[in-house]
Amino acid sequence: MPKKHAIGIDLGGTKILTALVTKKGEIVAETKQPTDAQDGPEKVVQRMVESVEKVLDIGQVSPQKVKAIGIGAPGPLNPETGVVLNAPNLPGWEQVPLAALVREKIGIDTYIENDVNAGTYGEFKLGAARGKKDVIGIFVGTGIGGGIVADGKLRSGFRHVAGELGHVVLMVDGPYCGCGKRGCLEALASRTAMVRDIDAAICAGRPSMIPELSSGRITSGVLVQAYEAGDKVVTEVLDRAGYYLGVFVGSAVNFFDPEVVVLGGGVIEALGKPYVESIREVAQQYYIAKQDADKVQVIAAELGDYAGVLGAAMLGLERAKKAR
Repeated sequence: MPKKHAIGIDLGGTKILTALVTKKGEIVAETKQPTDAQDGPEKVVQRMVESVEKVLDIGQVSPQKVKAIGIGAPGPLNPETGVVLNAPNLPGWEQVPLAALVREKIGIDTYIENDVNAGTYGEFKLGAARGKKDVIGIFVGTGIGGGIVADGKLRSGFRHVAGELGHVVLMVDGPYCGCGKRGCLEALASRTAMVRDIDAAICAGRPSMIPELSSGRITSGVLVQAYEAGDKVVTEVLDRAGYYLGVFVGSAVNFFDPEVVVLGGGVIEALGKPYVESIREVAQQYYIAKQDADKVQVIAAELGDYAGVLGAAMLGLERAKKAR
């Protein structure tokens, strides 16, 4: 019986997105549900299993026709053993054998990968970077994550921590990052960093429309509203964050010389192509090799919320094929 499908799961701190996907990357069925991570690993895994059963039911596909399940999961993990080592946003997730747990309950070969690596791979296979061989993905949201595709292969690193781009230090005496270091890209250009700097400016007495727009929570959408309205505090903070992103992209291009740098995540999606263009302009100022600089594409991601789930599904298919 030919196995023409895979299932991708994007496991996040707040939601689980699951999709039944064809080998060509077409989504046949999908479901989204809260993670409710506070309930612990066992119940979260059970929700993942239920989500798999649901997409199979919606797509009217039997488990026997699914070649693999791929899971994009947060936190340090080992894709070879299928174990999540420690997921800070998922309480109790230490040394969780996620791949084995799902495989035992569903009976389908299951593989795991870092969630942002999976997102980068999704853009490489099916999104903005399709057809390229050397790709860097940078995803800007609450934090900043990244992924690297080198010569058509996802680069994991010998300790499986390659692509932690948000923790490259740009300013040794800069603000503290959640990881404990100072001056990481994440501490300078993530939404968390933007909110911190906006709050500090407002507390210092600078006028801003953020308090009336936010109702206490500054989302990417609120940032865009204020930015497009010309709020001086927000404009200053977002432009500074964009500058740091541009500096990092320029440095990454000098280090790796990729064909494409894909920028994604909630902040980039909300701010759109003009913000990406401003990052590209800064990056080009830092290229050491000016020749053919325009050939290095710095572009917005295309797949949005589906990058991780599609990348996980494609990785699952490839790893199942190699295993046999």
